[in-house]
Amino acid sequence: MNKKTTLALAGFFGLALSGIAGAADVHTRLISSTCMSCHGPGGKSLGAIPSIAGLDKDYFVKSMRDFKAGTRAATIMKRHASGYTDAEFEAMAAYFASLK
Repeated sequence: MNKKTTLALAGFFGLALSGIAGAADVHTRLISSTCMSCHGPGGKSLGAIPSIAGLDKDYFVKSMRDFKAGTRAATIMKRHASGYTDAEFEAMAAYFASLK
């Protein structure tokens, strides 16, 4: 394989992988947007509901799993948490942890 072909293939694979990562990012932002209707724009609460921007990832995931299991008291969060997978909890945790 010559140098031009190698570079072209590397570029193609790079674009393909960035598309996969981009799709995952869009999915994470979409599912996280539902949180913002209560927890505020960018996860920064404007009222009595706790802010989730900048939360520790492990704490976020544990909280969501506890809400889903019903072992953490909540009014609406059990219903919300029940709609997500553990992978989605992890993705949302990383997203909200990145917001400062």
